[in-house]
Amino acid sequence: MMMKTLLRYSFVLATICLFVNSGWAQNSQKDLVDYVDPFIGTQEMGHTFPGATVPFGMVQLSPETDTIPYSVNGRYNGEVYRYCAGYQYTDPTIVGFAHTHFSGTGHSDLGDFLIMPTAGKLQLNPGTADHTENGFRSKYSHENEEAAPGYYKVLLEDDQITAELTTTTHTGFHQYTYPKTDVGHIILDMNYNIYNYDGKVIWASVRVENDTLVTGYRITRGWARNRYMYFAMSFSKPIKEYGMKSDEKLVYRGFWRKFNETKNFPQMEAKDMVNYFDFDMNDGEPIKIKFALSAVSTEGALNNMKAEIPHWNFDKVKADARNLWEKELEKIQIQADQDKMVAFYTSMYHAFINPITYNDVDGKYRGLDQNIYQADGFTNYTVFSLWDTYRALHPLFTVLQPIRANDMVISMIKHYEQSVHHLLPVWSHFNNENWCMIGYHAVPVIADAYMKGIRDYDVEKAFESVIKSSTHKSYDGIGEYMKYGYVPFDLVNNSASLTLEYAYDDWTIAKMAQAMGKKEEAATYMKRALYYRNLFDPEVGFIRAKNSDGSWKANFNALKTTGEGYIEGNAWNYSLYEPQDVAGYIDLLGGEKKFITRLDSLFEMHLPDEFFEESEDIDRVGIIGGYVQGNEPSHHVPYLYNWTSSPWKTAEKIHHIINTKYNPAPDGLCGNDDCGQMSAWYIFSSMGFYPVCPGSNEYVIGSPCVNEAVVEVGNGKTFTMKANNLSDKNIYIKSATLNGKAYNKTYITHEDLMNGGELIFNMAGKPNKKWGASKESRPYSISTNEVN
Repeated sequence: MMMKTLLRYSFVLATICLFVNSGWAQNSQKDLVDYVDPFIGTQEMGHTFPGATVPFGMVQLSPETDTIPYSVNGRYNGEVYRYCAGYQYTDPTIVGFAHTHFSGTGHSDLGDFLIMPTAGKLQLNPGTADHTENGFRSKYSHENEEAAPGYYKVLLEDDQITAELTTTTHTGFHQYTYPKTDVGHIILDMNYNIYNYDGKVIWASVRVENDTLVTGYRITRGWARNRYMYFAMSFSKPIKEYGMKSDEKLVYRGFWRKFNETKNFPQMEAKDMVNYFDFDMNDGEPIKIKFALSAVSTEGALNNMKAEIPHWNFDKVKADARNLWEKELEKIQIQADQDKMVAFYTSMYHAFINPITYNDVDGKYRGLDQNIYQADGFTNYTVFSLWDTYRALHPLFTVLQPIRANDMVISMIKHYEQSVHHLLPVWSHFNNENWCMIGYHAVPVIADAYMKGIRDYDVEKAFESVIKSSTHKSYDGIGEYMKYGYVPFDLVNNSASLTLEYAYDDWTIAKMAQAMGKKEEAATYMKRALYYRNLFDPEVGFIRAKNSDGSWKANFNALKTTGEGYIEGNAWNYSLYEPQDVAGYIDLLGGEKKFITRLDSLFEMHLPDEFFEESEDIDRVGIIGGYVQGNEPSHHVPYLYNWTSSPWKTAEKIHHIINTKYNPAPDGLCGNDDCGQMSAWYIFSSMGFYPVCPGSNEYVIGSPCVNEAVVEVGNGKTFTMKANNLSDKNIYIKSATLNGKAYNKTYITHEDLMNGGELIFNMAGKPNKKWGASKESRPYSISTNEVN
C-alpha cells in the first residue's frame, strides 16, 4: 500500500516538474486545477474528502470507506474520529457515495443519501471490510482511483463497475458503467450517516414518482439536532423494479399493513431503511443519476436539478465544474517550485469548499427556526466553523471573495434574527446551531468586513447583533465575564481561553463602534478588550485561570492542556493570545527581551506526549517544540516577533512550517484543515503576510515562500508580491519596496493590498537585523495606538 502511494505521488510530482521546467507553471494562466490534489489531508485526524464539489457548493459528493459507528455499547468509539469526512485513504473498501460532507473538521455529521451501484445478487447491508462478498460494499485500489476539482472516479472491483462523480451547486451527477450483466442495482441507503448511531435518523421517506424519478427526504438528529434534507433523484434509464428493507420493529402499522411495502410500493417510509432500484442492463449503457438536494422541499430539489442540469451530458457538467474551479484558483497566480504549487493550489481549493450555498435556485431556504425564508439579493450560506475560520479564512474572503463575504455577513445576521436566543452563529451548519467551541467569533468576521468597507447590508442591525451576542449573560460565562472582568475558573469551563477570546472579540466591536461614531460603545468595549490583563500572573509569567474570589487556580502547570482553564491549548500557547494588544502583553511580561526569549523557548522546547495525548485535535506531527501549528489558537504566534526588534526571526519559523507541515501526500497536513483555516494560513503565509489581528486592517509581514504572487483585488486591479533572490537559504528580508518606495514597516494595510500595486522583497541568506526593527515599524497594539 505504501509503495503504491509513493509511486502515485512520484508520478504526480514528476508530471508537475515537467510543466515547471517547461515554463508552464510560471507563465500559464490555465489549468491551475492540475496542481490541486484532493487526496491531501490528514489521516488520523479529520480528513478532507476527495470527492466532487464546486466552489461553495451544497453538494459535496464523495466516497465513504466504512460504516464506523459513533458509539459501541453506549460508549464513544474513538475510531470514528478518523471518519469526520467519511473517507480514509488507507481503507481498502468503499461502501458508497454520499452527497454532503465537512472538510477537515474535528467533529462531524452529514453523509446524506448514500448511493452504491452493484450487480449480481442483491444485498441490502454494507457487509464488512474483510468480507465484502457479504454486503454491497466493494474493494478498490488507488491505482484505479482519480480525483480532481469537480470530479472523482474509481473502479469498484467486486462488480467491476466504474463509478464517476461530478457536481453542480445543488446537484450530484453519477455515472456508473457496468460490465456485461443482465440487471444492475442502485442501492440508496437512507440510514447511513457520518458519526452514525441507532436513532440518528428520525424519519426517512422515499416516493417513486414515475419510472425515472424518485423524491424523498429524511430528518436527522446529531451535531445538528433537527436537520431536514430533501432530494430529487432522476435516472437515465427506466426502473425495472424497486423495494426496501427495514429492520425497524413496529408495534403498530395501522392500515398500511394492507400493502407489501417492501417491493414495488411507491411510498416507502421508516426510521431505518435501505432502498434498491433495479435496471435492465442488456444494452450496456451506463446508468446516470442526477441527485439534487434542498433543505426546503422535494419540489425545491427538483427545481434545482432542472435549473442546473437540464440534460444528460456528464462530460459537460464535469467540464463546467472544472472551469468554475479554474476561475477561482486564478484569483492568485504564483511562481514557485512544484511542491509549493501543489500545496498552494490545494490550499486554495480547500479554502473555497466552505461555507456552502444554502438556498435553492429560487432563493428559498430553511431558517434556524425551521421556517422557510426568501434570500432576496443575497446568497445564504451555512457551515460556519467560526472558532477556526475567523482567524484567516474570512479575512481571505474579504480580499478574494468580497461579494461572498458580504453575503456571509448577511447570513449571520439572518441567523441572529431567527435565533430564539438572539445570538450570532457560534458553529452553525444546515440551519442548526451546534454550539461547538468557544467565543462569539461571528463578531470579528462582521467587524473585520465592516472595517474593510464591506457594508452592503443593514449595518445598524449588524451592530445590534454583535452587541447582543457579547452581552448574552447566560451563554458560556459572558455574565461572569462582565461581572468580574474575567471568566472565573470555578464557575465556567475553559475560563482562561474564554477570557482571552472574548477580549479580542470585544476589541473588534470597539473598532467597529469607533468607525460608526458610537463613542460610548467604543469606550466600553475598548475597556473590555483589556480584560486579558486580569488573568496575567506576574509570578509565573503566564495567563492563568483565576477563581471568582480572586485566587489563582491551584497547582498550575503551564504545559497541561486539560484542567487548566484552556481549550485545545496550554498556557505556553494561549498566553500569547492578545492579538489586539501584543505590545501591552510584552510590557506585562517584563519587556521585549523576555518576550523574545519566551517565543524562542516555545519553538525550541520539547513538549512530552503526556501533555496532549488526551486531545484528538493535536498530535506530534503538528508540533514544533511546544508550538502547535496543527491547531488554530497558535496560528498567529510565529508573527509576534514583529512587535520586537527581531522581526527576522519570524522568517525562520514561517519557512520551517511551510516546508515541513504542508506536504503533497494523503497525510500531508499537520492537523485538521477545519473548513479551510489551515489552508488560509498557508495561502497568506506563502505570500509573505498574515492577518494576525482581523479588524486592524493590517497584514503582518513574515517571509515570502513563493517567488511571485499576483492577487486579483477587484476592479481590474492586481497586487503583486515578488521575492527577489528567494531560495531555500535566502529566507530573510534584506530590504523591501512598496510601489517603488523603500518600505521598512513589518505590516501592510488592507488599503495597500486592495489599491493594487507591487510589494518587492529582496531576500538574503543572513538577516538584516535593521529592517523593520524600529518601534515605528511595528503593527497595531491598543497600548501603543489607542488612548487609555
